[in-house]
Amino acid sequence: MSTILTIPNILTFMRMGLIPVFVSLVYYGYGKWALAVFVIAGISDGIDGFLARRFKQESELGTIIDPIADKLLMTVAFVILTLPSVLPPTRHLPIPFWVTAAVIGRDVLIITVAAAINIITGFRGFKPSFWGKMSTLVQVIGISLVLFAAATGYSVFLPTTYFIIVLLVVVSGVHYIFQVARLMTEEPQRHE
Repeated sequence: MSTILTIPNILTFMRMGLIPVFVSLVYYGYGKWALAVFVIAGISDGIDGFLARRFKQESELGTIIDPIADKLLMTVAFVILTLPSVLPPTRHLPIPFWVTAAVIGRDVLIITVAAAINIITGFRGFKPSFWGKMSTLVQVIGISLVLFAAATGYSVFLPTTYFIIVLLVVVSGVHYIFQVARLMTEEPQRHE
């Protein structure tokens, strides 16, 4: 029980609980509150990982639910902020469909490849990469900028932000494929 109710896991569950709150705030036009909730959720992601490492509270449950919470938050944020008529009319809003398609497409690809490899070979040594973390960080910043633009009407940096998000999605996706291939070739050698 103690490995479930750790502070990092509680923060992760809290982040998951903030997702419907965030969506409701966006949908009903409370842009500033939605931005505040999203920033709190984003910061909690960094804090839970730090606390897990610092206080040796890493758990198998945490390694499973933390990335799920991240992907749920980001997927829901991109989908809701891509829908027409949800955000107030501002230049460069809503998020273009091609940006959301790239973000979700990469995640679906990674999950599908990881699941297939796990089923076929039993390999479970998947670890987040630097490029994956950078991609997630840029997505969090990008969603924050979109929410800021929706709340203030100031949307100057959004086209550049969209480009950087998609660029890092592609780089991290390609890197992930090469990283998994390398890890899988190293795995049999460790058991020899």
